[in-house]
Amino acid sequence: MNVLIIGGNRGIGLGFVRKLLDDRRVQSLVATYRQSPSTELAELADRHVDRLHLIQMDVTDEMQIAARVAEIQPLVDRLHLVIYCVGLLHEGELQPEKSLTQIQADHLLRYFQVNSIGAVLLAKHLLPLLKHRDRSVFASISAKVGSIGDNQLGGWYGYRASKAALNMLMRTTAIEYSRKSPNTIVVLLHPGTTDTQLSQPFQRNVPPEKLFSVDRTVSQLLTVIENLQPSDTGQFFSWDGSRLPW
Repeated sequence: MNVLIIGGNRGIGLGFVRKLLDDRRVQSLVATYRQSPSTELAELADRHVDRLHLIQMDVTDEMQIAARVAEIQPLVDRLHLVIYCVGLLHEGELQPEKSLTQIQADHLLRYFQVNSIGAVLLAKHLLPLLKHRDRSVFASISAKVGSIGDNQLGGWYGYRASKAALNMLMRTTAIEYSRKSPNTIVVLLHPGTTDTQLSQPFQRNVPPEKLFSVDRTVSQLLTVIENLQPSDTGQFFSWDGSRLPW
């Protein structure tokens, strides 16, 4: 099995890299990072020289995405699992909006570039590596707050909207993939609140039993991925395997 983890530098992405390297079915694993590999990812690469390949990729730059996919192709002739783990909630002055007065156009664009557009650009350029006879999965880490039907609290305009856009883009991708790469299952996954840098400023009101470790989150999501059926393509799943409303 050949795997590509987009955003494998830290958090949930790094957790997937660790866990999948323990799976002897994984012959080759490619992990991307945005600027430079973290100490943890670099150490894993040193320990798994023959199986783990690190590639620098900025998902907001389509030319770079295309170039990096071209670099991946000599490493693996096909991919069986792709997980898009890149996500942005806060970054310097960019913080989740609590009201309409806090909305800024450039912040909205940044949310969409990272959380939505990068995934569908990868779906565009990775199609040749997924178009084969084996079962394959393209999973994107979404968020329950991106569910329009479940939105009861409001706020977080940019993050919510960008995750809702991710859901629509990848559901639409699933429909096209069903024609062009029918053995690929395309899904959105809600990981639950996970103890990472992304969630740390917002953990204060999260009950301890609902704050997952990275290892627990990754194990739960891999179980969901393992149990996916072809009919599940284009669906939005929570960490426990239940389906979420759009």
